[in-house]
Amino acid sequence: MPNVKLPDGSVRQFDKPVSVAEVAASIGPGLAKAALGGKVDGALVDTSFMIDQDSELAIITDKNPEGIDLVRHSTAHLLAYAVKELFPDAQVTIGPVIENGFYYDFSYKRPFTPDDLAAIEKRMAELAKRDLRVTREVWPRDQAVEFFKSIGEHYKAEIIASIPQGEDVSLYRQGDFLDLCRGPHVPSTGKLKIFKLMKLAGAYWRGDSRNEML
Repeated sequence: MPNVKLPDGSVRQFDKPVSVAEVAASIGPGLAKAALGGKVDGALVDTSFMIDQDSELAIITDKNPEGIDLVRHSTAHLLAYAVKELFPDAQVTIGPVIENGFYYDFSYKRPFTPDDLAAIEKRMAELAKRDLRVTREVWPRDQAVEFFKSIGEHYKAEIIASIPQGEDVSLYRQGDFLDLCRGPHVPSTGKLKIFKLMKLAGAYWRGDSRNEML
Protein backbone atom coordinates (compact mmCIF):
# COMPACT_ATOMS: atom_id res chain seq x y z
CA MET A 1 0.00 0.00 0.00
CA PRO A 2 2.29 2.81 -1.21
CA ASN A 3 1.83 6.37 -0.05
CA VAL A 4 2.81 8.81 -2.81
CA LYS A 5 3.86 12.29 -1.74
CA LEU A 6 3.39 15.00 -4.38
CA PRO A 7 5.35 18.26 -4.76
CA ASP A 8 2.60 20.29 -3.04
CA GLY A 9 3.05 18.14 0.08
CA SER A 10 -0.18 16.19 -0.34
CA VAL A 11 -0.11 12.41 0.00
CA ARG A 12 -2.13 9.94 -2.05
CA GLN A 13 -2.66 6.44 -0.72
CA PHE A 14 -3.02 3.39 -2.94
CA ASP A 15 -3.94 -0.16 -1.96
CA LYS A 16 -1.58 -1.77 -4.50
CA PRO A 17 1.47 -0.86 -6.63
CA VAL A 18 0.59 2.00 -8.95
CA SER A 19 2.16 3.39 -12.12
CA VAL A 20 3.19 7.01 -12.59
CA ALA A 21 0.48 7.27 -15.25
CA GLU A 22 -2.17 6.00 -12.80
CA VAL A 23 -1.11 8.54 -10.19
CA ALA A 24 -1.37 11.31 -12.80
CA ALA A 25 -4.86 10.05 -13.77
CA SER A 26 -5.93 10.07 -10.11
CA ILE A 27 -5.04 13.77 -9.98
CA GLY A 28 -6.93 14.70 -13.13
CA PRO A 29 -7.47 13.88 -16.81
CA GLY A 30 -5.55 16.95 -17.95
CA LEU A 31 -2.43 15.90 -16.11
CA ALA A 32 -2.83 12.31 -17.27
CA LYS A 33 -2.85 13.51 -20.89
CA ALA A 34 0.11 15.85 -20.37
CA ALA A 35 2.31 13.40 -18.44
CA LEU A 36 5.53 12.51 -20.24
CA GLY A 37 7.31 10.83 -17.34
CA GLY A 38 7.82 11.05 -13.63
CA LYS A 39 10.49 11.79 -11.07
CA VAL A 40 10.35 9.18 -8.29
CA ASP A 41 12.55 9.98 -5.30
CA GLY A 42 14.62 12.18 -7.62
CA ALA A 43 15.05 9.61 -10.42
CA LEU A 44 13.52 10.26 -13.85
CA VAL A 45 11.30 7.34 -14.96
CA ASP A 46 8.74 6.35 -17.59
CA THR A 47 5.01 6.85 -16.94
CA SER A 48 4.76 3.04 -16.88
CA PHE A 49 7.13 2.84 -13.88
CA MET A 50 5.47 1.00 -10.99
CA ILE A 51 5.63 2.54 -7.52
CA ASP A 52 5.44 -0.24 -4.92
CA GLN A 53 6.64 1.57 -1.79
CA ASP A 54 6.27 4.96 -0.14
CA SER A 55 7.78 7.49 -2.54
CA GLU A 56 7.93 11.12 -3.54
CA LEU A 57 6.65 11.76 -7.06
CA ALA A 58 6.64 14.70 -9.45
CA ILE A 59 4.75 14.29 -12.74
CA ILE A 60 6.91 15.52 -15.64
CA THR A 61 5.25 17.41 -18.51
CA ASP A 62 6.62 19.55 -21.33
CA LYS A 63 6.59 22.50 -18.93
CA ASN A 64 9.53 20.95 -17.06
CA PRO A 65 13.14 21.06 -18.36
CA GLU A 66 13.27 17.29 -17.86
CA GLY A 67 10.18 17.01 -20.06
CA ILE A 68 11.89 18.81 -22.91
CA ASP A 69 14.83 16.41 -22.65
CA LEU A 70 12.42 13.46 -22.66
CA VAL A 71 10.84 14.77 -25.85
CA ARG A 72 14.21 15.36 -27.51
CA HIS A 73 15.53 11.94 -26.53
CA SER A 74 12.38 10.23 -27.77
CA THR A 75 12.50 12.23 -31.00
CA ALA A 76 16.04 10.95 -31.61
CA HIS A 77 14.62 7.41 -31.46
CA LEU A 78 11.81 8.46 -33.80
CA LEU A 79 14.48 9.73 -36.20
CA ALA A 80 16.23 6.35 -36.08
CA TYR A 81 12.94 4.53 -36.67
CA ALA A 82 12.22 6.68 -39.72
CA VAL A 83 15.71 6.15 -41.13
CA LYS A 84 15.42 2.36 -40.73
CA GLU A 85 12.08 2.37 -42.55
CA LEU A 86 13.42 4.45 -45.44
CA PHE A 87 16.96 3.05 -45.56
CA PRO A 88 16.83 -0.50 -44.15
CA ASP A 89 20.55 -1.05 -44.76
CA ALA A 90 21.54 1.85 -42.53
CA GLN A 91 22.96 0.88 -39.15
CA VAL A 92 22.10 2.87 -36.03
CA THR A 93 24.86 3.87 -33.59
CA ILE A 94 24.11 6.48 -30.89
CA GLY A 95 21.52 9.26 -30.60
CA PRO A 96 21.77 11.50 -27.55
CA VAL A 97 20.15 14.73 -26.45
CA ILE A 98 22.30 17.84 -26.85
CA GLU A 99 21.91 21.38 -25.53
CA ASN A 100 19.46 22.61 -28.17
CA GLY A 101 18.11 19.41 -29.65
CA PHE A 102 19.26 15.91 -30.54
CA TYR A 103 21.09 13.93 -33.17
CA TYR A 104 21.55 10.34 -34.29
CA ASP A 105 24.59 8.90 -36.06
CA PHE A 106 24.18 6.27 -38.78
CA SER A 107 26.45 4.09 -40.82
CA TYR A 108 25.34 4.02 -44.45
CA LYS A 109 26.85 3.33 -47.86
CA ARG A 110 26.64 7.00 -48.83
CA PRO A 111 26.18 10.35 -47.11
CA PHE A 112 22.59 11.45 -46.57
CA THR A 113 21.41 14.41 -48.65
CA PRO A 114 19.10 17.36 -47.94
CA ASP A 115 16.40 15.53 -49.91
CA ASP A 116 16.90 12.50 -47.67
CA LEU A 117 16.55 14.77 -44.64
CA ALA A 118 13.19 16.06 -45.89
CA ALA A 119 11.96 12.52 -46.51
CA ILE A 120 13.11 11.38 -43.05
CA GLU A 121 11.33 14.27 -41.37
CA LYS A 122 8.14 13.47 -43.29
CA ARG A 123 8.31 9.81 -42.21
CA MET A 124 8.92 10.90 -38.61
CA ALA A 125 5.71 12.94 -38.73
CA GLU A 126 3.83 9.92 -40.06
CA LEU A 127 5.16 7.70 -37.27
CA ALA A 128 4.31 10.32 -34.66
CA LYS A 129 0.77 10.57 -36.00
CA ARG A 130 0.30 6.81 -35.51
CA ASP A 131 0.67 7.39 -31.76
CA LEU A 132 2.61 4.17 -31.28
CA ARG A 133 3.20 3.01 -27.71
CA VAL A 134 6.78 3.23 -26.50
CA THR A 135 7.54 0.33 -24.15
CA ARG A 136 10.58 -0.69 -22.12
CA GLU A 137 11.99 -4.23 -22.16
CA VAL A 138 14.82 -5.68 -20.07
CA TRP A 139 17.02 -8.30 -21.75
CA PRO A 140 20.12 -10.24 -20.67
CA ARG A 141 23.18 -8.52 -22.11
CA ASP A 142 24.33 -11.53 -24.17
CA GLN A 143 20.86 -12.06 -25.64
CA ALA A 144 20.76 -8.42 -26.73
CA VAL A 145 24.20 -8.71 -28.37
CA GLU A 146 23.13 -11.75 -30.37
CA PHE A 147 19.84 -10.14 -31.36
CA PHE A 148 21.42 -6.99 -32.76
CA LYS A 149 24.07 -9.05 -34.57
CA SER A 150 21.29 -11.16 -36.10
CA ILE A 151 19.57 -8.11 -37.59
CA GLY A 152 22.82 -6.64 -38.91
CA GLU A 153 23.14 -3.90 -36.30
CA HIS A 154 26.83 -4.49 -35.59
CA TYR A 155 27.52 -1.08 -34.06
CA LYS A 156 24.71 -1.54 -31.57
CA ALA A 157 25.98 -5.05 -30.77
CA GLU A 158 29.45 -3.60 -30.16
CA ILE A 159 28.04 -1.01 -27.76
CA ILE A 160 26.14 -3.65 -25.80
CA ALA A 161 29.15 -5.98 -25.75
CA SER A 162 31.08 -3.25 -23.89
CA ILE A 163 28.61 -3.55 -20.99
CA PRO A 164 29.89 -5.91 -18.25
CA GLN A 165 28.90 -9.53 -18.80
CA GLY A 166 26.00 -10.73 -16.69
CA GLU A 167 24.27 -7.33 -16.59
CA ASP A 168 20.81 -6.79 -18.03
CA VAL A 169 20.18 -4.03 -20.57
CA SER A 170 17.08 -1.96 -21.26
CA LEU A 171 15.59 -1.70 -24.73
CA TYR A 172 12.75 0.49 -25.96
CA ARG A 173 10.25 -0.64 -28.58
CA GLN A 174 7.99 1.48 -30.76
CA GLY A 175 6.18 -0.26 -33.57
CA ASP A 176 8.70 -2.44 -35.41
CA PHE A 177 11.72 -0.56 -34.07
CA LEU A 178 13.72 -1.76 -31.06
CA ASP A 179 16.69 0.19 -29.72
CA LEU A 180 19.11 0.03 -26.82
CA CYS A 181 18.48 2.81 -24.31
CA ARG A 182 18.52 3.50 -20.58
CA GLY A 183 15.48 5.74 -21.06
CA PRO A 184 13.18 7.06 -19.95
CA HIS A 185 10.98 7.93 -22.92
CA VAL A 186 7.61 9.52 -23.61
CA PRO A 187 4.73 7.00 -23.43
CA SER A 188 3.86 7.16 -27.15
CA THR A 189 5.03 8.71 -30.40
CA GLY A 190 1.94 10.90 -30.43
CA LYS A 191 3.60 13.07 -27.78
CA LEU A 192 6.19 14.14 -30.37
CA LYS A 193 4.36 16.88 -32.20
CA ILE A 194 6.95 19.52 -33.13
CA PHE A 195 10.43 18.80 -34.49
CA LYS A 196 12.72 19.92 -37.28
CA LEU A 197 15.78 18.28 -38.81
CA MET A 198 18.22 21.14 -39.29
CA LYS A 199 21.47 19.84 -40.72
CA LEU A 200 23.70 16.95 -41.74
CA ALA A 201 27.18 16.32 -40.38
CA GLY A 202 29.81 13.61 -40.24
CA ALA A 203 31.45 12.08 -37.18
CA TYR A 204 33.98 9.29 -36.71
CA TRP A 205 32.74 6.19 -34.91
CA ARG A 206 33.71 6.56 -31.24
CA GLY A 207 35.45 9.84 -32.10
CA ASP A 208 38.45 8.02 -33.57
CA SER A 209 39.70 9.19 -36.99
CA ARG A 210 40.90 5.64 -37.67
CA ASN A 211 37.26 4.51 -37.66
CA GLU A 212 34.48 4.90 -40.21
CA MET A 213 32.95 8.30 -40.84
CA LEU A 214 29.28 8.12 -39.83
